Parts: sequence; C-alpha cells; structure tokens
Amino acid sequence: MQSLQDSKKFKQWKATLDANGVDLREVEELHTVRKRNGEVLFSLISIDAYDKNGQKFLPVVFLKGHFISVVTCLIDQDTQEEFLLLVTQPRVGDGSLFYEHPAGMMDSASDPYEMAIKEMEEETGLVITRDQLTLMNQEPILVSPGAMDEGGWFFFCEVEMSGEEIRSYHDRATGAAGENEFIRTYVATIPESFKLIRNSNGLMANYMFVEMRAQG
Repeated sequence: MQSLQDSKKFKQWKATLDANGVDLREVEELHTVRKRNGEVLFSLISIDAYDKNGQKFLPVVFLKGHFISVVTCLIDQDTQEEFLLLVTQPRVGDGSLFYEHPAGMMDSASDPYEMAIKEMEEETGLVITRDQLTLMNQEPILVSPGAMDEGGWFFFCEVEMSGEEIRSYHDRATGAAGENEFIRTYVATIPESFKLIRNSNGLMANYMFVEMRAQG
C-alpha cells in the first residue's frame, strides 16, 4: 500500500510549494482513495502552511495530480473536412452525460506524451505516435489552485483518413477494463463541439487549438 508521502502526486505538489517558498509545517491525511494496486489516486488533506510573506493558506487541499488532454482533429483526406473526435461518459459532478476530449490522469507517469498516446488508444481506439502530438502549454495549467493541485497538459493532433474511416470512429464503446470507464466516442464538427462541451477544460482546449492553428 503506497503511503501518501511516497506518492508522485504528493512529492510533485510538495516540490512546487518548496520552489515557491512555502513553509509547510504540518500535513494531516483526512481521506485517501487508492487504486486497486495500492497506488494513491486522490487525497484530501489538512495543512498548516504559510507563504513567503507569512500569510497562512486555507487549511484544506484536494490532491489529484496532473492530467493530459488531447484535441483530436480528424481530416477527410478527400474533402479536407475537419472533425473532432470526442468521448462521452456520465460524470458525477451533475450526473449527466459529458462530451470531452480524450484525457487521463498522469498518476505515477512522468512523460505526458506517453500518457497521451496511451489514453488515446484506450479511449478512442486511435493509435498515434509522439511526433503527431503538439503540446499547447509548456507548464501545467492549474484547474482550481485555491484548493487543488490539479493541472493539465493540453495537446492536439491532426490525422488524415478517409471519410469512411472517420465515420467508423463514431459511437465506439471504449475505456480501460477494470477502471469503471463507460466511454463512447463521438465525431463532431468543430462548431458542434463548442456546443456539446460543457466543462471549462474542454472549452479551453478548443480555444487553444483554434488559436494555435490560426497562428500557423
């Protein structure tokens, strides 16, 4: 059973605090969720910590670690029409079905590129290579830094294929076995994706993708 202090998530968070001059005096583990292999998945902790000016931080932190997200653009090789390959799954935030980009938690992994390749195949069935991925941010973008350490590595990839192949990626049942993932794929036009996606990470990834392509 992995201890919280030995987990990559905790060490990564602690290293960023140290780099920013934070005085972390005490950590109390309130509740930790672990994967079947004993690895730390999430942890709610209470802290006694002060910034470099002596200002006390709020006492509760939810440690999740970082994630990767991949905007996947499928291009019809004959017509040059463009589509985004999304995934859908019910989410506990409000219980509804969410449309998202393929994504996954880094957990103990250290290379965002390798994790992006792995998650793409697991969640969509699409096999890509490292050189097909473009990283859109050079440091993790934090989701909610007031109470969480979670940050995202955002990629995009473009894959040309026939229209028939593109259609074959629509409505596939996917997801990692044993991880309670009940995922289906969804092929959308880019304008449609902006209407379907209802989470801030997904919409931000869309805007980053559109902006980067416009810049060439």
